[in-house]
Amino acid sequence: MTSGASAERRYVERHLTAQDGLRLYYRDYGDPLSARLPVLCLSGLTRNSRDFEPFATRTAAERRVLSPDYRGRGLSAYDTNWRNYQALVYLNDTLHLLAATGIERCIVVGTSLGGLLAMGLCAVRPAVVAGLVLNDIGPDIAGTGLARITAWIAEDQPQPDWETAEKFIRTALAHLPIKDDATWRNLTRGTFREGADGKLHFDYDTALVKGMLHDRASIPDLWPMFRATAAVPTLLLRGEASDVLTEEGLARMVAVRPDLLHVTVRDAGHVPSLVEPESRQALDDFLARF
Repeated sequence: MTSGASAERRYVERHLTAQDGLRLYYRDYGDPLSARLPVLCLSGLTRNSRDFEPFATRTAAERRVLSPDYRGRGLSAYDTNWRNYQALVYLNDTLHLLAATGIERCIVVGTSLGGLLAMGLCAVRPAVVAGLVLNDIGPDIAGTGLARITAWIAEDQPQPDWETAEKFIRTALAHLPIKDDATWRNLTRGTFREGADGKLHFDYDTALVKGMLHDRASIPDLWPMFRATAAVPTLLLRGEASDVLTEEGLARMVAVRPDLLHVTVRDAGHVPSLVEPESRQALDDFLARF
């Protein structure tokens, strides 16, 4: 495991070697010796640790926060075998991270794909998950949202500069009810990276789409995985305009788990950024329980 402090000292940049030898990156916020339960942040399909920076920085005042880049995203190495871009491998990488950092129990905050992995942790290692936050995801995934995501991530879209990249994001994701410039800017910065050619490229391996399409051909029934969360205090955040977690999908989840805490975030689609007033208040109240 290697590490290096960031320029602003808000987190430590660390790497670990996955069980198959791939080099993986993660951010380590806060005090590792804090008596409060640590938080593990798991990002969406093509996203990375940068998405959680505001939430992680705020939360790290009281507890340790880990935020990894999945293989093929951000500062983690790209996998030469696209077949490793699939949920079971990501889950294994996550368990390896927890083992390497000595974390035996934590609160998991999972956005989209990260929420599915968090439910997977509840199923395979229930003792690990003390609390669960699902960010705009559930066992029913709306087909319209899934189709949109697949089309969006399939090919790189190089941009000449950050201003043009933000305009591209605002146009491509015009369906999102985002109203403030800062959120658009952060979304853009978390989507692109500067390549060797001087242009901005998607900050993930586009080959992961092959793994996603392969998984789609055999998507299992996700409800048993959701039911595995029954003993875990759970908060669900849903974007008001989400096309991935519908109101009907939320209602079915509440029918199975009447104790499910849930908040609908106004002016948010798929997914809430966790900085909206409703998100912040719900997260603060939930974390205060641990």
